[in-house]
Amino acid sequence: MKKIIVPIDFSEHSEYALKTAAKLAKQYNAELMALHMLEMSDVMLSASDGLQNQKAAFFLQLAEQKFETFLNKAYLKGVNVSPIIKHFKVFSEVNDVAIKNDVDLIVMGSHGASGMKEYFIGSNTERVVRNADIPVLVVKNELHDVNFGVVAFACDFSEECIKSYLNATSLFNKMNSKVYMVYVNLPNDRFRNSLEIEKRVVNFFTKADGNLDKMKDVHYVSDYNVEDGVLTFSNKIGADLIAVPTHGKKGLAHFFEGSIGEDVANHATLPVITFKI
Repeated sequence: MKKIIVPIDFSEHSEYALKTAAKLAKQYNAELMALHMLEMSDVMLSASDGLQNQKAAFFLQLAEQKFETFLNKAYLKGVNVSPIIKHFKVFSEVNDVAIKNDVDLIVMGSHGASGMKEYFIGSNTERVVRNADIPVLVVKNELHDVNFGVVAFACDFSEECIKSYLNATSLFNKMNSKVYMVYVNLPNDRFRNSLEIEKRVVNFFTKADGNLDKMKDVHYVSDYNVEDGVLTFSNKIGADLIAVPTHGKKGLAHFFEGSIGEDVANHATLPVITFKI
């Protein structure tokens, strides 16, 4: 992991993300890119009028000063921090900056379980997750430890999830994480018997890894909805992190033949990392 990017909006939760990213940067000797989007109107940015130009320059200067103050933190000492200010109107362009700078991970904060409904519906974090081609780590509070030793990876073992699985495996190998994969079986039209599930899993690993070594790390749980199944399993194994695949702009995690990524992220007290399908 060489580069980590953190979108900053000066909120308490973006500082949680910044602290987490700083710990990861120190752990992996990575560069930390702090990104602030200065949301100016198109009129102000394109105006030739002298007064409008002065206003734009004034707001830019204010943002730079506020950004400098925000980044003056003791926990950033020893971290290679690159501050970036972009004239974006929405957070969806974070992916453009990440790709241009060959970033490995985006770290963002959220409002936690009580406020996640608002956070995931039309929010800046949702836009980043849905548009990101690289993994996005979402944190809801201050993490005192970023050694994600135990990871719960939710998967329906469809072939379309192979890409996200391989990307996740690559990252977690670098973190020396133990990954447990979980399939949630539901008592409705999505129900599959044990033989059907096992055939699905065998096909998945045969095409993804070329072997069946990881089958020992697959767990099957039954629950009334996928969200509860994933969260209960994560608590049972003492997971430090929950990983889910995403469909990007189509929305979060339409695996399990439904849309449950928002629900998992909404109610999980653990940090959640997403991987693009």
